[in-house]
Amino acid sequence: MSYVNPDPEPERTPGLEPGGGVPPGETPPAESSMPEAGPRPNPPKGWAKAPLTLILVLVVLVAAFFLVYALVLIL
Repeated sequence: MSYVNPDPEPERTPGLEPGGGVPPGETPPAESSMPEAGPRPNPPKGWAKAPLTLILVLVVLVAAFFLVYALVLIL
C-alpha cells in the first residue's frame, strides 16, 4: 500500500501566504481524497435469520394469546 499525502503542497498551491496561511477573501485549497479512508469490511445489511425468526414467533404467540383471550370472553 502506498502512502498518499492528503495535504496540498504549499510551494505549488496559489493563494497561500508563507507559512501556509490564507489571505482574507481567498478560498483555502481543498484536501485531496484519501484512498485509505473509510471502513474496510462493509457491515452486513438487514436482519440475521435467527433474531428475525424469534421476533416473528414472539409476535405470533402474543397475537394467538389475545385471540384466544377474546374468544374466551365472547363465549
